Amino acid sequence: MNSQDELSHEWADSLDKARVNDCTPTGKERNSLREYAHCLPLGDGDDTLEPSAIDTARLFPLMETRLYKRRWVMLFIFSAYSMSNAFMWLQYGIISNIFMRFYSIGTLAIDWLSMIYFLTYIPLILPVMWLLDNRGIRDVVVVGSAYNCIGAWIKTGSADPSMFALTFFGQFVCSVATVYILGIPSRLASLWFGQQEVSTACSIGVLGNQLGIAIGFLVPPILVPNVDDMDELAHHISIMFYISAGMATAILVLVVIVFQEKPEIPPSQAQAQARNMQPDEYSYTASILSLLRNKPFMLLVVSYGLNVGCFYAISTLLNRMIIEHYPGEEVNAGRIGLTIVIAGMAGSLICGIWLDKTKTYKQTTLAVYILSLTGMLAYTFTLNLGHLWVVFVTAGVLGFFMTGYLPLGFEYAVELTYPESEGTSSGLLNCSAQIFGIIFTIAQGKIMDYWGTLAGNIFLCIFLLIGTVVTGFIKSDLRRQKANQQVEVQTVSTITADLERGISPPEILKEVRL
Repeated sequence: MNSQDELSHEWADSLDKARVNDCTPTGKERNSLREYAHCLPLGDGDDTLEPSAIDTARLFPLMETRLYKRRWVMLFIFSAYSMSNAFMWLQYGIISNIFMRFYSIGTLAIDWLSMIYFLTYIPLILPVMWLLDNRGIRDVVVVGSAYNCIGAWIKTGSADPSMFALTFFGQFVCSVATVYILGIPSRLASLWFGQQEVSTACSIGVLGNQLGIAIGFLVPPILVPNVDDMDELAHHISIMFYISAGMATAILVLVVIVFQEKPEIPPSQAQAQARNMQPDEYSYTASILSLLRNKPFMLLVVSYGLNVGCFYAISTLLNRMIIEHYPGEEVNAGRIGLTIVIAGMAGSLICGIWLDKTKTYKQTTLAVYILSLTGMLAYTFTLNLGHLWVVFVTAGVLGFFMTGYLPLGFEYAVELTYPESEGTSSGLLNCSAQIFGIIFTIAQGKIMDYWGTLAGNIFLCIFLLIGTVVTGFIKSDLRRQKANQQVEVQTVSTITADLERGISPPEILKEVRL
């Protein structure tokens, strides 16, 4: 709230709505929040914001909030950092046949250059989540950017057929940076953005990672053509590695100089309440245990892992899928991957805006999951038709919904787990995705080796169907929305009483802010 006038307008609007619905409490009716809250227009369906124990557990005064223009700068810097790291994840896999020949390695070894990102995440996520909760988002982003930069420079010395071990080590260092990335979008959105834009901001944060994947699909086949001369091939690989290192260095400098922890004034009432929590009221271990006991959240962890694990497997093995049916089409394999991700970026943004407008978390998540399964079935049974344009179309449909699902999972998790840390809930979601990503990539790769691409894709379809069923069993409990609403409800009720007693609005404003 930037001025008294703006706050007064909000009060007037809230009071008008309450009076229109004949719900303004009088006399003794004002004694409890529940007696007022039950009259609010809360919507329909599973995501209805019905009053519950969380509404009356604690009452907070309306606190000053403010949105800063520099919030978009923070989001851009993080997205650039995430983009750089995601590009390096896929720079091997999309031209896997070229690197297999260059380093004289097998399919499993080249797949591990991608899967090392998944494996590293699993043991490191808990300490990194602790670091995020105790040191803050800036320290986490700075350390992650440093790992990303160091790993990129290590790989610049591996453009030689005998240096597979060095390139693997560089990729491992870059994979450590991923642990410092994947849980940040929802946390960054909550710290810097208002209630009506957190989902959109989270979607844009995820877009940075998707843009890096898109560039990882598109650029390596262009920079590293499939030439026979090994010296020329080493030269092309070296150029790609140096470009990656240069970008990672520039982003690290930007993060150190510009990136900030949080705004001086919180952007929402939920964040204002979180800032007022005493340090001894929060326990990292208790937070983890609370999340593990949260049944709706744990169901989301499973369903999110299944969906994103399938996406990771498809991204890692896409080159092998396309080359099997369209030999010599490495560049088009990259373009198909680009199509998947660009469509997914559009899906992510649209889903984020839709959530900010409707708050229909379960309905949207379930619908997108069903459409992801539909897209996967279409892609599976059209891949071998011999028409690349058909593959482009079905891959685009698949990407729109499958990668569009990523920010949905983050934001739904925050709603189900508030007031627990956004970084903790996002970290557990991503841990599930990494586990399923390793399982699906290895299993689908083996199935493709023995029975072909069709069988491998059907394998993924089965697990997407399971994930759809699991999503249907998630019971919504939109805690963050209730936290924002309880402040609104209490304030309107208190102001109504004060106005009826003849207290002037400026005096009420002073009292509420105190």
